Amino acid sequence: MRKVRTARLLFVTGMAAGLAVATVPTAAIAAAAPAGAGHYTPGAPGMGDPYFPDEGNGGYDVGHYALDLSYAPDTHHLQGTATITARATQNLSRFDLDLQDLKASGVTVDGRRAAFAQQGQELVITPPRGLPRGRTFRVAVAYGGTPVTIKGSPIVFGSDYGWQYTKDGAFVGCEPNAASTWYPSNDHPGDKATFSYRITVPKDRKVIANGDYQGATKSGGKATFRWNENRPMATYLATINIGKWNFETDRTPSGIRNFSAFDPAYTAADRSRIMKTTNDVTDYWSKTFGRYPFSSTGAIVDSVPDVGFSLETQTRPLYGYNVETGTIAHELAHQWFGDAVSVKTWANIWLNEGFATFAANLYDEHTGGATTWADFQKTYDHYAAGNAFWNQSIADPQRDTMFSGAVYDRGGMTLAALRHKVGDKKFFAILRDWVAQHKYGNGTTEQFVALSERVTHQDLGNFFQVWLWDKTKPTTW
Repeated sequence: MRKVRTARLLFVTGMAAGLAVATVPTAAIAAAAPAGAGHYTPGAPGMGDPYFPDEGNGGYDVGHYALDLSYAPDTHHLQGTATITARATQNLSRFDLDLQDLKASGVTVDGRRAAFAQQGQELVITPPRGLPRGRTFRVAVAYGGTPVTIKGSPIVFGSDYGWQYTKDGAFVGCEPNAASTWYPSNDHPGDKATFSYRITVPKDRKVIANGDYQGATKSGGKATFRWNENRPMATYLATINIGKWNFETDRTPSGIRNFSAFDPAYTAADRSRIMKTTNDVTDYWSKTFGRYPFSSTGAIVDSVPDVGFSLETQTRPLYGYNVETGTIAHELAHQWFGDAVSVKTWANIWLNEGFATFAANLYDEHTGGATTWADFQKTYDHYAAGNAFWNQSIADPQRDTMFSGAVYDRGGMTLAALRHKVGDKKFFAILRDWVAQHKYGNGTTEQFVALSERVTHQDLGNFFQVWLWDKTKPTTW
């Protein structure tokens, strides 16, 4: 994610929507469990992340989301079915999904009606029989309503985020906790899954989402667009953007597919520039960080000037304005750092934003601009020792300041300083090994520090302490 600013210094087929509700008492679950299966208990209502204790859920791992939805832009009504394939990680008597504001009308588990209740953002589901540990199961949730935009959040630069309404559809950017405003999910980056989409809209609208375009069909004034993302993805990176798009396709010089969408406000010259920059950046990062981790790249470029951020939605970042090179470099770097390798908990957010900030400076260096070390010196000199910029541990920045300028800029400075300290050969080996070892999974700051020490054969404890944990301006490292 990057805040929109001008300063150089930073950042299975769907089911009908009317399933009947089974009324299975929770107490009956143990008796219904298979003989000898052991004790059955509820899954936890959160994943234990102190920044977002209600986000995510325990007791299962999601493997795939199949979203079969329809959206009416004129009424803002969204409805359909989410079919979620998951594996129980304990003997489950019941489990939760995250679903904000929208209402479930029916739930099945493995094709059998299940009892459910909505309590705040928790959709509590009681299957007709307990789910043994290791069992793969499929839950289908029919639901609908009007997605609610998260307004003026202090977390995301004071911006609105989530499902945002546009003149011709929707702009959907959900970091960190807004995925559940439009589909039921295990809404935490610690549980990544593959996605497929079947989205129906009026025939004069189009839908662009993550992954590979599977085509569209039209019938009776409606159009249905199909997309598929076959690599694991954090829930907040999922998007379905609706509008009167101009679709553009191309390939990067190395052959990676580029599928992008542009609001009609943008000229052919605008589209050509953004397509070319996306191609060039994608290929450069592929050489620098390792092979591109997904099957296609691209951009989603809307015209919504009130949106205060861009976002690294997986495979094609989301922009609300006529985006410039630095932001494209930032968001595409996230395809490696944030998307392919996701944070295990939100306290590790510098592994996303510090890396992407450094990468944007690196691309500037690559194209003839200032070096990353010169950018480091400029930022270092800009903030005096007593400035509040230094009074934050970016290894644990706290929830309401997890997207602060220090997380971005001091995170980027940490990497520039590490490059300067260990040299290019070892530094870029660290970055490539980080992606290779954690690709399609998650990582932590402690794991990155340990990897850096293994690659360099150096004790870097003091270096990372002063840059990531200490709340003072580093003077030696």
